[in-house]
Amino acid sequence: MSTQGTGFNTRAIHAGQAFEPRTGAVVPPVHFSTTYAQDGIGGLRNGYEYGRGTNPTRDSLQEQLAAVENGTHAFTFASGLAAEDSLIRALMRPGDHIVLGNDAYGGTYRLISRIFGDWGIGNTPVDMADPQALAAAIAAAQTRLVWLETPSNPMMKITDIAAVAKATHDAGALLVVDNTFATPYLQQPLDLGADIVVHSTTKYIGGHSDVVGGAVIVKDADLAEKIGFLQFAAGAVNGPMDAFLTTRGLKTLGVRMDRHSENAQKVAEWLQGRPEVEKVLYPGLPDHPGHELAKKQMKRFGGMVSVQFTGGEAAARTIAESTRVFTLAESLGGIESLMNYPSEMTHASVKGTELAVPENLLRLSCGIEDAEDLIADLEQAFTRL
Repeated sequence: MSTQGTGFNTRAIHAGQAFEPRTGAVVPPVHFSTTYAQDGIGGLRNGYEYGRGTNPTRDSLQEQLAAVENGTHAFTFASGLAAEDSLIRALMRPGDHIVLGNDAYGGTYRLISRIFGDWGIGNTPVDMADPQALAAAIAAAQTRLVWLETPSNPMMKITDIAAVAKATHDAGALLVVDNTFATPYLQQPLDLGADIVVHSTTKYIGGHSDVVGGAVIVKDADLAEKIGFLQFAAGAVNGPMDAFLTTRGLKTLGVRMDRHSENAQKVAEWLQGRPEVEKVLYPGLPDHPGHELAKKQMKRFGGMVSVQFTGGEAAARTIAESTRVFTLAESLGGIESLMNYPSEMTHASVKGTELAVPENLLRLSCGIEDAEDLIADLEQAFTRL
């Protein structure tokens, strides 16, 4: 069926998911073949030649992702960082520059600074909410990309995508938005002026902590051609089973994000009233500095909550090691609740830099369990302080 003009959940379920014509199977088969028979030399059947370049299961996922992000082309990869790596190599050359948020995900900053830094690509971290600082950073070098996370990981800052897009385009650069935290269900960066959206599909899109992947989505055909060439030529693609699992997860993204958001709101409100807590970072709270902007550019506020403790690092570590429903682990966005101590886990690579995460901070990925059980779990952990 055509999904043009349909709602988000309809696109998520049906885009790229036509039933199999020979048997009528409602769920398309997973295509494991690495190569495809040719009708004579160069006689490709529907363009399929070799698994690195094309695979029907991956193509279905890519069509699905483009549909839910309101893009025209999507490209999937073996991980979120593989997607970012291919994007940067497709669009940048030695001497170019990236301006990124000064609270960016540690893995992204490590890739840009330590891998591409040696390749001659510079970077400037900046407060994306400061228009003057952003404009100065863009103008100070040969800026090719501006890299934005909103909400940011793990400081939960909210940035005006449309305003950053205007500043970026005024300087002749391209805006990349990492939409992993918000997901396409809650936020549509391409509609707000972004040129490129990236995802770690490992997180909410896959949604079940059982498949690693990444994606890049664009509207512009020239950008798509360059990124598609890197996907084919460098080959950091996801396999067919990974693509299938990601597709299966994406079909339920909308209903899961509603529950993630409801649980996170309840957890954040409970945390806000605790004397052990110094600050709760969640855009759904009215006193969050980005609350009004988040209401404007997001459908709901998402499932991620960060919390800072009055007892400092020791308190944060004690809570992280005392929960029973929240699991102490890397990653986020799965149906189960996870807790992370970013300073020593996901953001250890930025310790000692201006991107360093406060040592009294925990990041909570609120799953879809019963909210009362999540709060009870935190309450029993707080008794250890």
